Amino acid sequence: MANFYTEHPELKFHLNNPMMERICQLKERDYRDKDEYDYAPQDYADAIDSYDKVLEITGEITGEIIAANAEGVDEEGPHCANGRVEYASGTKANLDAMVKAGLNGMTMPRRFGGLNFPITPYTMCAEIVAQADAGFGNIWSLQDCIETLYEFGNEDQHSRFIPRICAGETMSMDLTEPDAGSDLQSVMLKATYDEANNCWRLNGVKRFITNGDANLHLVLARSEEGTHDGRGLSMFIYDKNDGGVDVRRIENKLGIHGSPTCELVYKNAKAELCGERKLGLIKYVMALMNGARLGIAAQSVGLSQAAYNEALAYAKERKQFGKAIIEFPAVYDMLATIKAKLDAGRALLYQTSRYVDIYKALDDIARERKLTPEERQEQKRYAKLADSFTPLAKGMNSEYANQNAYDCIQVHGGSGFMMEYACQRIYRDARITSIYEGTTQLQTVAAIRYVTNGSYAATLHEFESVPCAPEYEGYMNRIKDMTRKLEACTNAVKDAQNQELLDLVSRRLYEMAAVCVMSHLLLQDATKAPEMFGKSLNVYVNYAESEVEKHFNFIRKFQADELASYRN
Repeated sequence: MANFYTEHPELKFHLNNPMMERICQLKERDYRDKDEYDYAPQDYADAIDSYDKVLEITGEITGEIIAANAEGVDEEGPHCANGRVEYASGTKANLDAMVKAGLNGMTMPRRFGGLNFPITPYTMCAEIVAQADAGFGNIWSLQDCIETLYEFGNEDQHSRFIPRICAGETMSMDLTEPDAGSDLQSVMLKATYDEANNCWRLNGVKRFITNGDANLHLVLARSEEGTHDGRGLSMFIYDKNDGGVDVRRIENKLGIHGSPTCELVYKNAKAELCGERKLGLIKYVMALMNGARLGIAAQSVGLSQAAYNEALAYAKERKQFGKAIIEFPAVYDMLATIKAKLDAGRALLYQTSRYVDIYKALDDIARERKLTPEERQEQKRYAKLADSFTPLAKGMNSEYANQNAYDCIQVHGGSGFMMEYACQRIYRDARITSIYEGTTQLQTVAAIRYVTNGSYAATLHEFESVPCAPEYEGYMNRIKDMTRKLEACTNAVKDAQNQELLDLVSRRLYEMAAVCVMSHLLLQDATKAPEMFGKSLNVYVNYAESEVEKHFNFIRKFQADELASYRN
């Protein structure tokens, strides 16, 4: 039987990272739930064992059910009739299997029916699901919108809505509009307070809404009359049971066909405020998007794993000129590069998720009691690391998913262009990852301040103090040299004091920082498990070094008077 967890020991390796002990201690509040819930862990070892078992169940469902349904769902897709969405038959079977296994509301407290999992094992489940079917991953993983409601909603909202998600109901986040894509400050869906019925009413149109006919929606709407910027926006909860929202159409997309992307019409829809007025974009959407971006990073890693699996299997069985094509350097070079990017991107994904786990757990504890000075420092440190690493994890993994899916088709040759092979679906599904939840260009915008203020460089220098195996000292020295080139380029651009120049080369600086970070993380992993990561370390550092050199040469030789040639 196929199991998408046990087949990839890299996942268990990341699950057993030393940081997980602190994460479990914080999330479980020193394991206080064990006296109230018989399924709550007794200690750290018991917690890890629990995560491992749930991951194995997820791996079995994805390997045996979701993967088997993926091609049928891709062909059938969801349907829209009378303002409602009906999922493809395979999607319904997938949801049924996940709900019966109790894999909903995974990160929510047990008092609401959740599993109280940290973000890291939940993110692993999201990766595994995406490996089987990225489109279904969108539907299932949107349960993490409940994190925002849990963080900013009140206790009454918690008690009414969170148990429903834990029981298997679905969610969506309704942000974009026909005239407000990346520019969410331009959102104009109108929210007006209904005094007679003591509720809010929403009117307008939302577009490109993933899983748009979900049971519960988090909606960004303009609550302040006469405003035109982010300060006039608030976050609202819409319950499908109350009616007032119709699906105008389902978009006809290139990929992720199982996931209905909807245009929604709000007609005096009843809603309730989540949190405080005017903080919808400034505070709540930022938290919502950071969670979503980590989810897309997980989806991207899952797609990279699927691409590697398909390419490797085909290369082993396909024979040309009397031997399997995997024996040709041109082919095994592509396979090794896919695997190296996969391992490096996964290392970045789970380092980021661990940072998120620590700061979010401390945030949650702060709602119960005052943090100690040491805890406040810890919270501040990991919140900054999470904020700086999230755009790297989302941007780079989505780009790698696209590159790996492209190379997967190339390994297949002419067969890869035929619809009967899964690689074409992986390729189509991967394309959206570098676009939605913030394009790679927007991830660069989010990250560039951490380049220019030296935060990434400081983290890289901290990584330099992490011991590595003696046989890997050469890699450490090469990564140090890459970091020096990053710092030289950053200083040169800052010294130019030209904002347009910085904007033009920011993507290059972003990628330099990212590959330096991933090289260090892969070095740390290879030191602990050389049999698992040693080959990828060699391949990836060779790749990263060439990327840094390319960007270094471009930036150091670029003259400000060349800017005009880049403008249309």
